[in-house]
Amino acid sequence: MIDEQHIARPDGTRIYAQITGPENGPVVVFSSSLGTTLHLWDPILPSLPKGLRILRYDMRGHGRSDAPDAPYTMGQLISDAEAVCDHFDVKDAMFVGLSVGGMIAQGLAVKRPDLIRAMVLSNTAAKIGNPKLWQDRISFIRANGMAAASDEVMQRWFGRDFYATRAMRPWQAMLEATPIAGYTGVSAAIAGTDFYTPTSGLRIPTLGIAGSEDRATPPDLVRETIDLIPGSQFALIRRAGHLPCVDKPDAFAGHLCDFLSATGHVATSAV
Repeated sequence: MIDEQHIARPDGTRIYAQITGPENGPVVVFSSSLGTTLHLWDPILPSLPKGLRILRYDMRGHGRSDAPDAPYTMGQLISDAEAVCDHFDVKDAMFVGLSVGGMIAQGLAVKRPDLIRAMVLSNTAAKIGNPKLWQDRISFIRANGMAAASDEVMQRWFGRDFYATRAMRPWQAMLEATPIAGYTGVSAAIAGTDFYTPTSGLRIPTLGIAGSEDRATPPDLVRETIDLIPGSQFALIRRAGHLPCVDKPDAFAGHLCDFLSATGHVATSAV
């Protein structure tokens, strides 16, 4: 059974979230990437252990969450995730964040260590791109719309095995349906973020995941961030792009299940 909620934020924005699984189950929180909704995680859910309490949400400006005027700040995105966790009384969760979702994970782990006991940082970094790159992208989207940018984004999102296949079409449609305010708002938040110093102070179990064909956050960039956290682990998924949970879901789910077990978040027999 799915418990769906719209969580009101102080600025009036409503964040859509849904939670499934037993109330006493170990919690896994999923935070998605720029241009995607909580359905980013659909391909891997059937492969996860039974009995998990799974919390997913749409970032502001995406999916069924409200899309206030851009720009947004990383502080707002982190506070939104915090509010979602608090609304559902989440503590000691495994937090899985991809791309900007991984930046949110880093910031939330620093701000609210009571919420996160371990995290998966997938296809992300402490700093992604530079202000000019993001401003150029924002300007292009505002002038031309989401569809004009979608093929270039698809080439960053997916490896050669998945790009331009029939299976890619729903993901391209998801990107193109993203409100311009939402895409450019989150882009501005990424542009202003550098978490190298705060992330280097984290001391929690961390798994980094990278795709060998990721053109947005290449493996070396992901590894550089993961190495800031002592004792962290790193996994490379071959022939995967920026969204390996989509183009290589079995491999992604396998790494996540192994990490759930290794950290004691679930019993080994449940994996």
